[in-house]
Amino acid sequence: MNPIEVIFEVTEAAEGGYDARAMEYSIFTQGNDWADLKEMVRDAVLCHFDDSFVPSKLELRP
Repeated sequence: MNPIEVIFEVTEAAEGGYDARAMEYSIFTQGNDWADLKEMVRDAVLCHFDDSFVPSKLELRP
């Protein structure tokens, strides 16, 4: 069964920027600012799942 939503917990990184970790998947990424983080999350999700499936919703929770 494919998920329809991937939720990320977002924290501020000690060295600056943000860390994002998926709550139910082994996906982790970082971004320098909020816009960069959103782009990095999308890229990480596309790399994690195969081409036949893309989640319909990504959520970032600060």
